[in-house]
Amino acid sequence: MSEPDAQWHRIVVRIPFASHKHATIAKQTIEVDAELQPQAVKRQLDVDDDTLIGSFETLTVRLARLAVNSFLENVDLVARTLAEFGDDAERGSDKEPVASIPAAS
Repeated sequence: MSEPDAQWHRIVVRIPFASHKHATIAKQTIEVDAELQPQAVKRQLDVDDDTLIGSFETLTVRLARLAVNSFLENVDLVARTLAEFGDDAERGSDKEPVASIPAAS
């Protein structure tokens, strides 16, 4: 569908994380979902130290906005999840469970 002479719009977004590990987790989580229009949107995710780098090339400005908006929503979800569970999941939570199942009598 894309023409060889088509003008591609390029956007690079750099998102800092607390650590290289968190940036890598974000990359691996987000890259599972393929772009819905691969012929019109090209996405490349990389990690540089503790920074997640999202590079987008799109055929239209509208697609650039949609692709970057979706990416940022996913980054927000991953970052909030890591903030809530990341460190506790690695070392084992010392918090009391929120709910418990009563033992059968």
